[in-house]
Amino acid sequence: MPHDKQHTYATRTEWTGNLGEGTTHYRAYSRDHVLSAAGRPDLPGSSDPAFRGDASRWNPEDLLVASLSSCHMLWYLHLCAQAKITVVAYRDEAQGTMLETADGGGRFAQAVLRPVATLAAGGDAARATALHEEAHCLCFIANSVNFPVSIEPTVIVAG
Repeated sequence: MPHDKQHTYATRTEWTGNLGEGTTHYRAYSRDHVLSAAGRPDLPGSSDPAFRGDASRWNPEDLLVASLSSCHMLWYLHLCAQAKITVVAYRDEAQGTMLETADGGGRFAQAVLRPVATLAAGGDAARATALHEEAHCLCFIANSVNFPVSIEPTVIVAG
């Protein structure tokens, strides 16, 4: 697919979980790390608690699902603004399913986004619902993953 522009994203991941023994054995270290990028607040990371991680910190699997959800929302809001549809509230209860393999590896099998958009009184609910499909087709992150991402949208008209 041809492209007109290229964008580069630089992040830093720094492991902060050396408990004094390094990785001398599986239980000797914390999975804690810090994700950072210039000019932005740090993001505390770890692994999923199923893999000895800290449940109070973001894990890569959470971030992948959040990236899909955030990208979809940003495209959707853009398309609604272009279509003169006023969104006054938006939330998404996204969920991803990862399958772990016998060797300890794994992959995501699917993700489901469940966006709920509230439109200003008089909003075109049918058009607003249809724009979710367009947003999905344009989403950079959804276009980059190798598993299905489905959208189950709800549109509410205020008033």
